[in-house]
Amino acid sequence: MRREARRFVAELGRLKGTYVKIGQMFALLGEHFLPPALTEALHELDASTDPLPWSEIEPVLRANLGAKLEDLQVERTALAAASLAQVHKATVRRTGEVICLKIQYPGLAGVIDADFDAVVRMLLLARWVEAGRDLDDWLASMREHLHFEIDYTREAAMGDAMASHIEGLAGGHLAGRFHVPQRYADFCAPQVLAMEYVQGHLVTQAEVAGLSQARRNALGKAMLEMFFLELYQWGLLQTDPNFGNYLIRSDGANDQLVLLDFGATLACEDDFLIHLGNAIAAGQAQDRALLLESLIGLGCLSEANSEEAQYTFSEFCLQLLEPLREPEQLPKEYLNENGEYCWGRSRLMQRVGKQAASSAATRHFTSPSREFAMIARKLTGVFTFIAVLDAQFNAHDLVHAYIQRWLEED
Repeated sequence: MRREARRFVAELGRLKGTYVKIGQMFALLGEHFLPPALTEALHELDASTDPLPWSEIEPVLRANLGAKLEDLQVERTALAAASLAQVHKATVRRTGEVICLKIQYPGLAGVIDADFDAVVRMLLLARWVEAGRDLDDWLASMREHLHFEIDYTREAAMGDAMASHIEGLAGGHLAGRFHVPQRYADFCAPQVLAMEYVQGHLVTQAEVAGLSQARRNALGKAMLEMFFLELYQWGLLQTDPNFGNYLIRSDGANDQLVLLDFGATLACEDDFLIHLGNAIAAGQAQDRALLLESLIGLGCLSEANSEEAQYTFSEFCLQLLEPLREPEQLPKEYLNENGEYCWGRSRLMQRVGKQAASSAATRHFTSPSREFAMIARKLTGVFTFIAVLDAQFNAHDLVHAYIQRWLEED
């Protein structure tokens, strides 16, 4: 099965473009109905690709910007290229400001649905999935998510909203901790996004690993706090956990998280947030009864599910939420001499991955909603980011304060 999975994924990689992006989406959101061997192989799809030549990109810019293109000096060599777009640096001639242009590949909107349908047919023909209502519901959600990725008008609006929320942090303990690159509206269009060019480092780079433990701890706390700000204060959650969506910009002793991409965002209903908040609180207290009640409220389980299904899925959630427990309930083997949780040493994602595979293998529980799956995936991405920082801190009080405040206000 692993050999066939690798062969299937190699075919998507050969087709490139939207096929790679669609494959990555299935890796991200399809683990609840895809075999583990295929999900594992799909995670190895490489988003990077060879950029299109300038002769194919310039017509897109000219069609979108018209005469405004003359106001820019655009570098013809791409700064970066991915499955749906490539990025070019440019200078605003009048001011000398350096910006980035995210340029959607030509003709993409016209083929994306057909390409999505082609991948689904490939999955069905290879018998990786079985047709049915649950699959249809998931595919509809994934198609909507894919269209969000190429809707630059929506992405611009989401980025503006996030920038506004971050400005509202001024004066508090998180002031200056986050940055959304400025958007240059004059040079934005349906297939072009123009943003401030920001220099920084990925969390995986040596420059970040070389920061002091205290600075890495502060960055880890900020990353976790951002998740709960988005979810419980702003109602606007960026759901793509890709490391490339964040830069760390350092200025002397000050470190800042730069937020780069708002194509994959999610707004959650209040009822969903109540059940999710209760589920996280139950995980913190290791209260399995409350957790089961919350998972039923979220639609991940039903009272008709077997005891095995309820235990297996709740155990997965309890493991995932391990870092958020009360300090005295944290596994002692993962604490430092000060009783603080060592996120890197814990190897949480490897342990949770085994439990998730066990849960999926039972097939005795209801496939969770897209919202739950995306939030669970984002939370694992946040935890992985903190683990790569090798941060050491306890998260219970920070998280509990956000959930409790939201429940009281609601």
